[in-house]
Amino acid sequence: MALIVQKYGGTSVGDLDRIRSVAHRVSKIYSAGNDVVVVLSAMAGVTDGLIQLARTITNDPKKQELDVLLATGEQTTVSLFCIMLESMGYPSKSLLGYQAEIVTDRAFGHARILDIKANRIKDLISKRKIVAVAGFQGRDAKGNITTLGRGGSDTSAVALAAALKADVCEIYTDVDGVYTTDPNICKRARKLDRISYDEMLEMASLGAKILQIRAVEFAKKFNVPIHVRSSFNEEEGTMVVEEDKDMERLVVSGISYSKDDARITLAGVPDRPGIASLIFTSISEAGIVVDMIIQNTRKSGLTDLTFTVPKNDYQTAMSIQKEIAHAIGAEEVLGDEHIAKVSVIGVGMRSHSGVAAKMFSTLANENINIMMISTSEIKISCVIEEKYTELAVRVLHNAFGLHEA
Repeated sequence: MALIVQKYGGTSVGDLDRIRSVAHRVSKIYSAGNDVVVVLSAMAGVTDGLIQLARTITNDPKKQELDVLLATGEQTTVSLFCIMLESMGYPSKSLLGYQAEIVTDRAFGHARILDIKANRIKDLISKRKIVAVAGFQGRDAKGNITTLGRGGSDTSAVALAAALKADVCEIYTDVDGVYTTDPNICKRARKLDRISYDEMLEMASLGAKILQIRAVEFAKKFNVPIHVRSSFNEEEGTMVVEEDKDMERLVVSGISYSKDDARITLAGVPDRPGIASLIFTSISEAGIVVDMIIQNTRKSGLTDLTFTVPKNDYQTAMSIQKEIAHAIGAEEVLGDEHIAKVSVIGVGMRSHSGVAAKMFSTLANENINIMMISTSEIKISCVIEEKYTELAVRVLHNAFGLHEA
């Protein structure tokens, strides 16, 4: 029989009825002779409620104390889940992150997992207990409670699956798999049977909110198969696995989009060594992540530098760049929050030409202007006006025939 790690998100354990439903699902797998480790998120809305509670005291609560507070959300879920299992006659044990020996760095609020010893979990499995682990949390080297950031329960589950050498990590959500694009936008979107780690990484980084990007990184590094499926039905979902030759035959696997970026342009920047370093060092020191960068050189010894930042950091980034522009003698700073990034993704792009041409011509046929372009081996991203996002997704999905099996 198999060792299976399952993760259930907040909507899957949103109330006692749903927790009971998850308990029944887990009990069936356990009764079939499998060993099961279950990673649970906080019940839907609980984490946001705890954050708001802290902010009624102060708008800037200490991150270390906020982690202690937020960890109680998952603690509540795992305890209720095990109480439910025990009432059904199934042996179980709940563990918090530190009890599961999930060791992280000290970046409170967005800690990264350094090690998972999992000795206690292995011992409980050997005694045929169902182990429920609080996702999203761990401890640092000094024993302080840490949290892994939004979507951190996905990372907890995959990291535990790697540490335990599990046969599969099943991620249960409110969707029934990975689709060729957002089915809420494109009615012809099709669920994929399989997708490669690299494609899933690109989708996660480019707006798809199905899996947390660090979870996919862990899965790829330790070759953990992920099965993305719905907790509301019994249908097979999407397997996230190593790339194979069949995947390369499909040129494009999916279309992603994001409305979470903003664009900043420094116009008339002196074109001399050290200027770019000055501009982007100031952004880095503020903890702001820069994505796409384009530089256009003029004949007059000046250049225009355009880049994108997360929309949440836009105002801070604009303030920083206005100071930098004044210091270096740039002409002006321009900004635009009303943009979107649309991307085509597929491992088959490595060995097929013409993808960029088809993407650009498809957008041009709809009079959609491309403001910025970035590429990698398996993706092409275009920045466009936000109001054209849904149209762009639909026409690209159709142009690349993604609705066809």
